[in-house]
Amino acid sequence: MSGPLVECVPNFSEGRDAGRVEAIASAMKVDGVHLLDWSMDADLNRSVVTIAGESAAVVEAAVRGAGKAAELIDLTLQEGLHPRIGAADVIPFVPVQGIKLEQCVLLARQAGLEIWRRFGIPVYFYEAAAARPDRVNLEDVRNGQFEGLRVAVEKDPSRRPDLGGPGLHPTAGACAVGARKFLVAYNIYFDSAEVASVRAIAREIRSGGLKGVKAMGVVAQGRAHLSMNITDFEATPVSRVYRAVLSLAGRHKATIAEGEVIGLIPEAACERESDWMRQLVRFDEETKVLERRLKHPLAWPLPKVVKSG
Repeated sequence: MSGPLVECVPNFSEGRDAGRVEAIASAMKVDGVHLLDWSMDADLNRSVVTIAGESAAVVEAAVRGAGKAAELIDLTLQEGLHPRIGAADVIPFVPVQGIKLEQCVLLARQAGLEIWRRFGIPVYFYEAAAARPDRVNLEDVRNGQFEGLRVAVEKDPSRRPDLGGPGLHPTAGACAVGARKFLVAYNIYFDSAEVASVRAIAREIRSGGLKGVKAMGVVAQGRAHLSMNITDFEATPVSRVYRAVLSLAGRHKATIAEGEVIGLIPEAACERESDWMRQLVRFDEETKVLERRLKHPLAWPLPKVVKSG
C-alpha cells in the first residue's frame, strides 16, 4: 500500500458468536480500506478487528462497524471478563505512514461525531484525542463498566460523555474513540487456573514503573493469564516486560507456560532472539507482523443476516 496510511483497531463486545463478528467486519468493507486481522476470545467475550487504509475511508469503515455492533450487541444481556462500556467499546486510530498522531486525533473526532449523529451512541474521547485530562487513560473512562457508567452519568455530570448523552444508549452503551501510537496486546498464560497470584503480578506490573504497560489477571481457556497492553514499546520493549513478569512469577511461585500476541505487531516491536518471542504460540510472521500483512490483506467476510442479542 502506498500513500498516507492510518490503522484502526476497533474492539467489540462480542467474542462468542462468529456470525455476529463476521457481520460487523463485513459492514466495515469500504473502498480504500483493507482488512488486516480479526480475532475472538470467548472468555473475554471480545473481538478485535484491524483495518488500514486512506484516512477518510477508514473513518467511514469504523463508523459503520460501530453501527452494526449497536445493531447486533445488547449490553444488557452481554457478559464477559473484559471491561466494556459499549457494543463498539473502543475505536483507536493509529498513524502508520505519511500521517501524524495529531492528524489521527482529528480522525477520531470526526468518527465520534458521526457515531453520535447516525446511531445516537454517546462518545468519550481518550488517549491523544482526549478532550479532558481525566479521560486520557481508557481505564478511567471505563470505570464502572456499562452497568456502573449508565448510573453514574445520571448522577454525576463529570462522568457524562464528550458527545451526546447525557445518558448512554440503552443497549449499545457508549463508545470510546481515540488516537494513539502502536499498541502491543500481549498475553502470558500460566500453567494453572490459580488466578490470585496472577492478579497480584498484574498489580505489581501496573505499579512497577514500566511506562505505558497496562495489565490484568483473569482466567481464560481454563488457565490463569496475564493480559497486557504495552502502549509504548519503544520506551518499554516487550522483552523488558517479560523479564519483569518472569521475576514476579518466581516470587509468587507461578509458572509461565506460553504467550500470545492479539492482533498485529509492528516490525519495530519484534525481538526475534528474545525469550518472549520464542514462547509465542500461533505466531506466523506473515500474518501477525503489520508490515507483512499490509502487503497481503485478508479477504472481507461475506455479509450475513444474523440476529441481535
